[in-house]
Amino acid sequence: MTTDTLNDLKKILRPEQVTTDQEELYDASADRYKKYAKVKNVLDVPAPTAIVYPTSAEETAELLAYCNDNNINVIPRSGKTATEGGLENWKDHTLVIDGSKMDDIVKIDTYNMQATVQAGVPLQILEDKLRELGYTTGHSPQSKPVAQMGGLVSTRSIGQFSTFYGAIEDMVVGLECVFPDGHISRIKNVPRRSGGPDIRHIAIGNEGALCYITEVTVKIFKFYPENHSFYGYLVDNVDDGLKVLREVMVNGYKPSVARLYSPQDARQHFSHFYKEQCVLIFMNEGPKGIVEATNAAVEEAVEKFQSSIVEQVDSSLIETWFNNLNWDQSRIEKEFRDMAENNTHDGFTTEVSGDWESISRIYHNVMARIEKEFDRYDDLTMLGGHSSHSYLNGTNMYFVYNYEINCAPEDELLTYHHPIHEIIIEETLKAGGSMCHHHGIGKYRSEWTKDEHGSAYYMLEGLKQVFDPKGTMNHGTIFPQEAEIKKYIRD
Repeated sequence: MTTDTLNDLKKILRPEQVTTDQEELYDASADRYKKYAKVKNVLDVPAPTAIVYPTSAEETAELLAYCNDNNINVIPRSGKTATEGGLENWKDHTLVIDGSKMDDIVKIDTYNMQATVQAGVPLQILEDKLRELGYTTGHSPQSKPVAQMGGLVSTRSIGQFSTFYGAIEDMVVGLECVFPDGHISRIKNVPRRSGGPDIRHIAIGNEGALCYITEVTVKIFKFYPENHSFYGYLVDNVDDGLKVLREVMVNGYKPSVARLYSPQDARQHFSHFYKEQCVLIFMNEGPKGIVEATNAAVEEAVEKFQSSIVEQVDSSLIETWFNNLNWDQSRIEKEFRDMAENNTHDGFTTEVSGDWESISRIYHNVMARIEKEFDRYDDLTMLGGHSSHSYLNGTNMYFVYNYEINCAPEDELLTYHHPIHEIIIEETLKAGGSMCHHHGIGKYRSEWTKDEHGSAYYMLEGLKQVFDPKGTMNHGTIFPQEAEIKKYIRD
């Protein structure tokens, strides 16, 4: 079957668009979720049959229709920065369709304030082009130097400036996507319409489980670097820090960055001024008048809760920290090397969200329960969290945990990450929050998809039945597969 498939692929595409290199296939077997197992060469999932690189929606449509007709699993890929197993392969016969060769910036339209790009355009490339013109996407995830636009939209990405500019779903104007039967859909670019349900959201956040995004149009914004301001404070505790965040948000202001770090998490970011307290950060940007008003709002909120503020931090220290926050390919490679050499896992995360009333309870319940129930608690070198994306009615909590790996490499996730991950998700769902604020469901939260959506899972399941009735798209992502969950997660 493999030989026949490869021969067929080379009829659809040019031979150089089809890769069967064993090292590349091994790398494509899993994403960053299994990075320790990957660098230790103990991945327990099958390698894909091939990786293909279409250059257009039409080639993508032909590939998808071929896979749909021949019972071949498809894993859409664009950027390779997934963190929840969305790119992991659970099927013996799988094709990875990589969008990185669809890399044209189709149009930058500064009059209508939007940019149209193919799926494989790196965010950093688009951002650099816009900055030259005095504009910005407003989208800045830590993966910005390597992430690509199709992957960002398909995973419902969020950026570090989301409190001001919004998340990716707020930025998408229109898009082009391809369904497994080969149908190409184009959603036109208009500022708003009342034409039935907002069908953009069938594609946005679908994680390659319903369709393949080939082109997107996003809003752009004027950029005002001369107006940026930075605030930093040491705060007594998480609860009071959340109250300051809430005060700014419910009064109608939108800082570009509004973050609160627990003492444990702050230690690894702010060693140059860390004093065993929480760290509260604000960054404001935009037109001068907006920035001045937001600066005043931050200062008023801090003054209102002055009894909880230990001291203000020099703004230049916050600016320096933020300018070095993103990770590029060399930083990713160093992270992998360090893990392999030191047998440690730094920076595993589970990000959740909740309303203002529940988020503090989620944080404290999670921290207490992990300390009480996690059998390998002594192996943890850090357990903390931070809030990094706030809204009028709530915020997120980004739990972070580092640990020494004192088990066989293939048992690392089952021994450490999964028990912690499960506690965080259970406590969040129990409090009415969302188990996935911005990293998506992937494969490693799929066992809780039905719990996340409750009675509304009926709607989500219906989309799969209509748009991917043969189950061609990204087997195991979002939609739970009990046999594979048992095999690859619970074991």
